[in-house]
Amino acid sequence: MAVNEIQVFKLGVEAQFERLTAREKRYAHHMARAAWFGTRIILRQVSPESLAIFDFILELHGACAGKWDDLVKPGGIGSEELHRFLVYAATFLSNIGNYFGSGDQKFIPDLGDEVLRTLAATSPRLTELYRDISTSIHTRPPFSLGYPSDTSQSTYYLGNITEQEIAMVSRVLEQNSIFPENTRVQKADDGVDFEVLLASVQMRGTLQTFPLPDGKGSVRLIQGDHSAELERICAELAEATHYAANELQRDSLRAYIESFQTGSLEAYRDSQRIWVRDKGPRVENIFGFVEPYRDPHGIRAEFEGLVAIADDDETRLLAKLVEHSAKFIRRLPWATPENDGKGPFEKSLFEPPDFSSIHTLAYCSSIIFPGINLPNYNDIRQESGFKNVIIANRMAAESRAKQYPFIDPSEAEMFAKHKFPAYYWWVVLHELLGHGTGKMMVETEPGKYNFDNDSPPINPLTGEPITCWYKPGQTWTGQFGDLATTLLELFGFTETSEIRAEDLTYNLYQQLGVDGLRGLANFNVDSGAHFAILKTLLRHGAGVLNITHHQPVTPSGRPSLVVHVDRAKIRSHGKPALGAMLLRLHMYRCTADAAACRAYYEELSGVDAEALAWREAVLAGKPPPLVFVQGNTFLDGEGPEGRVVLREYEESVEGVVRSWAERGM
Repeated sequence: MAVNEIQVFKLGVEAQFERLTAREKRYAHHMARAAWFGTRIILRQVSPESLAIFDFILELHGACAGKWDDLVKPGGIGSEELHRFLVYAATFLSNIGNYFGSGDQKFIPDLGDEVLRTLAATSPRLTELYRDISTSIHTRPPFSLGYPSDTSQSTYYLGNITEQEIAMVSRVLEQNSIFPENTRVQKADDGVDFEVLLASVQMRGTLQTFPLPDGKGSVRLIQGDHSAELERICAELAEATHYAANELQRDSLRAYIESFQTGSLEAYRDSQRIWVRDKGPRVENIFGFVEPYRDPHGIRAEFEGLVAIADDDETRLLAKLVEHSAKFIRRLPWATPENDGKGPFEKSLFEPPDFSSIHTLAYCSSIIFPGINLPNYNDIRQESGFKNVIIANRMAAESRAKQYPFIDPSEAEMFAKHKFPAYYWWVVLHELLGHGTGKMMVETEPGKYNFDNDSPPINPLTGEPITCWYKPGQTWTGQFGDLATTLLELFGFTETSEIRAEDLTYNLYQQLGVDGLRGLANFNVDSGAHFAILKTLLRHGAGVLNITHHQPVTPSGRPSLVVHVDRAKIRSHGKPALGAMLLRLHMYRCTADAAACRAYYEELSGVDAEALAWREAVLAGKPPPLVFVQGNTFLDGEGPEGRVVLREYEESVEGVVRSWAERGM
């Protein structure tokens, strides 16, 4: 799609930043620099052309010294054409690549080749860069990220490599206990060998060689992918250790550095064990090859770096939820009387996680998530715990954004009033209970289990003992790949408050409908659409939620969709329908039953003729995508006494580009 309109929002953090001590500011500065140095890693992971497009945008900013109007000249480009370029540039920079972070759809500039060539003529370097991207910046297909094919692409997989070959290489790595998160796979020129590129500063060539199952060819593990960027990241992390608040932070950073230097994910796992023990830091961070969402095979992870500042008042409110978390776990669909009312598929002792509300200072990622629950390693979560964070300035920005018009006009005002608090607590509960619960059934080593294998727990889906579990070395991502009024009273939402608990529950069901329809916008024939919850409510909710599809009365009109929620059926029909779905997914996850989970979920994400008709209306009413502008920190003065200053930017396309230009990436 050609991008021609966006919504720009500033992720402001000044009030939180100024509350930090001088030492904390210095720590935050070096950590933020480390985060932004991950930019080129992400670009390389997105598409072959992303690095050159990035350089083109920043080179053009430098060529005109940020005075964009100087590029508007008679016989050259007009102001409208310049604005379209800046819209594309801001969208590209905010997504860190030319594919939307949410949905993975490719976007192209709403400009012809002639306009971009005119801009490229500004300098010899721009001309050279545009020569490299002149075709790929416009070309569709590929339409989206996915297994390499005629319609999709992935730079996790290089060369003429097939899905079957990717699966074969992945099995070889798993059999040899090689974690895949920080790797990419390249098919060698001979057509029979494969190279697994390991992210590391060190460039010592081939570390290990493994034969392929048929004996024809091999898999070589090679160090040095993203070496230059990881070296800069390590240098800033090393500087940050001098200003860390405690020994846990210093140890965590040292483990990060070891992992990025060598490529060792065992060292990275050590960093996560230490990180979860650093409770309630003033300056929080997340680093590494974390989320596998964009890998079509679902196991290789995109780099990300997040540095954020805790909001003490908001965090105290979240602590109230954590205090009562065990009570709510006993009310989940799989809870049974044993194990203190939590059942066998929860840990005996639920250790309350660290739960913080934070404001992002530097979030280098293709997606700016509203909430995060980490680490992703299930064994670490069960043995050492996990953390939840809510990114408050990100959520506040979205609350001001234009939304899909799927709510009846008579309810639009109340929907808008309730949306932010309902969405906020939706994300909070998703992170704490959605990600935070569950005991994985694991064979920790051959013949040893974390459950009684002689008398296995009963699977509530079948009424029979479980028959599958995680084998030694297997992980959640590796196996599954791509796949409450009482509570609200704790936070002041009662039946007499301005916003009632009942209103938030009603709004949440409306948002489930809106978000389900929104998922159709990114429909992919290979992977379906992200609207399984909506489909579940439509099928099994006995009318708790319905969709009205209005066809246009004139050829020039647009089709529309309206979400209707029956308030009287939320408790009696909506809750049981969602509970049954949640129970299935939870049991599949706990018992490593990836095959059954895939069959169940793929059926729910399948798009029939009615949903395809809805999709037309979704696309017709699609609001402009969100683009975020973030600040930068700078050192004023040399040495340990240097003062850190924060610079924020205006909510505009020019502000987005300037913010990136001043990062010096």
